[in-house]
Amino acid sequence: MVIATGTLLLALPVASETGQPVKIVDALFTATSATCVTGLITVDTPTTYSLFGEIVIMALIQTGGLGFMTLSTLVALLLGKRITLKERLVMQEALNQLTVEGVVRLSRYVLFFTFLTEGVGALLLGLRFSRDMPLGQAFYFGIFHAVSAFCNAGFSLFSANLMGYRGDLLVNLIITALIILGGLGFSVVADVYNKRSWQRLSLQSKIVISTTMWLITLGTLLFLALEYTNSKSLAPLPLGEKVLASYFQAVTPRTAGFNTLNIGDLRPVTLLLLIILMFIGASPGSTGGGIKTSTFTTIAVAVWSIIQGKCDIEIFGRRLPRGTVLKALAVAAVSMLLVVTVTGIMLVTEQKEMEIILFEVVSAFGTVGLSAGLTPQLTVAGKLLITATMYSGRVGPLTLAFAIAQRLGRRGIKHYPEEGVIIG
Repeated sequence: MVIATGTLLLALPVASETGQPVKIVDALFTATSATCVTGLITVDTPTTYSLFGEIVIMALIQTGGLGFMTLSTLVALLLGKRITLKERLVMQEALNQLTVEGVVRLSRYVLFFTFLTEGVGALLLGLRFSRDMPLGQAFYFGIFHAVSAFCNAGFSLFSANLMGYRGDLLVNLIITALIILGGLGFSVVADVYNKRSWQRLSLQSKIVISTTMWLITLGTLLFLALEYTNSKSLAPLPLGEKVLASYFQAVTPRTAGFNTLNIGDLRPVTLLLLIILMFIGASPGSTGGGIKTSTFTTIAVAVWSIIQGKCDIEIFGRRLPRGTVLKALAVAAVSMLLVVTVTGIMLVTEQKEMEIILFEVVSAFGTVGLSAGLTPQLTVAGKLLITATMYSGRVGPLTLAFAIAQRLGRRGIKHYPEEGVIIG
């Protein structure tokens, strides 16, 4: 319903910069991309949409980033309405919590933390942009980019995204800080704030924080090594700018979608690195997409335990339940099946190189928004496929995990006789 409403609003003449209505397929694509906090675009945002259109896009980003249940809770709290048990159970699933306890309190924290973080980011970005444009426009740009970064959307009011600020330390650090905070997950941030000790943190928080740090660190080093001599990307830059650009490009595939380098100029092996980072994505209960860091780590730990011949899946002195491992495998398997299927269909409809199509599909599935230049050239069929992939990426894996969680243990049949099969 939100996507449909956004599509209708963006298709209005008042939403267009020229006064001519945007094509309905492009309005649908943009509304889906904004609501699913992806950032892929078929038309240039600042030159296509008017101020009204840009505000609609920002509202869709905020709605998709915060989540519908959180916004519904805000309205209910403002109206003084009592939150029923049924609503709390739905909020538990929406916020990716293990229990129903404290979900209303967490929703309040989510709202406070979101608006505070976006407000600080908007203020700092507005002050920086004021050196390049009028003050009012600078703070409007600051608000838009702060919301887009925290919600991991990747929409920009600059036609070249953030490539003009590639060497700007302040803009790079503010945007990446917003991306990381939005991608950690609200429950993890709350846990860190309340516990303030690594030993006291929950297992979920430890996995999310450690995985995020490792992915960013390894991503930065690998990107720098792979692109160091590429004359189209890092080679012409000073060493400090090389490192800064590598760090930014390692953070942004975590479902954010901003870029300070032209993605189309990167080497194929670097695109593969970004595809892996995009597929993993952010963390549960965050504004990002992908299969999630905890899913990736759960599978990695399970594989390593099997290689070592262990019966238990152990991490940080805790044993993971068998059901958790099965859910992680199911989410990853279905996600891979979706990506492969859409890629195969688009190889027929788009007639482009496989690595470019795969990059675009994973970017859509992971709600990232990075593009190697294919999205603006998509056929109508390609636009609809990417639109469906963005929607599936935002809803699908979570829906699958929810369905599995609700149905495990409900079968009333007895266990069948056990029999082994040869694996590998």
